[in-house]
Amino acid sequence: MTLHQTRNAATRQRSASRGSVTAETAAMLPALTIVLAAALWAIQAVNVQLECVDAARAAVRAAARGEPLDQVRELARSATRPDAHVEITRDAEFTHVEIAVDVRPAWGVSLPAVPVSASATAATEP
Repeated sequence: MTLHQTRNAATRQRSASRGSVTAETAAMLPALTIVLAAALWAIQAVNVQLECVDAARAAVRAAARGEPLDQVRELARSATRPDAHVEITRDAEFTHVEIAVDVRPAWGVSLPAVPVSASATAATEP
C-alpha cells in the first residue's frame, strides 16, 4: 500500500466517524431536551417550596400576634402565589399555618401538577 492510499483510507475512516457522531447527537437531542425540561421543572418546584416555607413563617408570626386572619391569608398569598391554598388555625396555645400550591411547568399546562406545601407553628401571643 502506498502512502497516498493510506492517507485516503484514513480520510475515509475519519469522515465516516464524523457522520456517526452527528447521527448519535441528533438521536440524543430529544432525550437531552426532555431531561433539561424535567430539571427546570424540578428547580421551579423547589423554588415554590422555598416561597411557601417563607410565607408560612411570616404568616404564622402575623397570626400569632393576633392580626386578622383575612389579612394573614393575603400576606401569605402575596408571598407565594395568588392561587395558594392557605389554612390557618389559631387557638389559645398555638397558631398553625399551612400553605399548599400546585406547580405546573409553563411549557406543559396539560401535565399533572406537583403539589407543594409548607407549614409553620408558633405560640399564640396573649
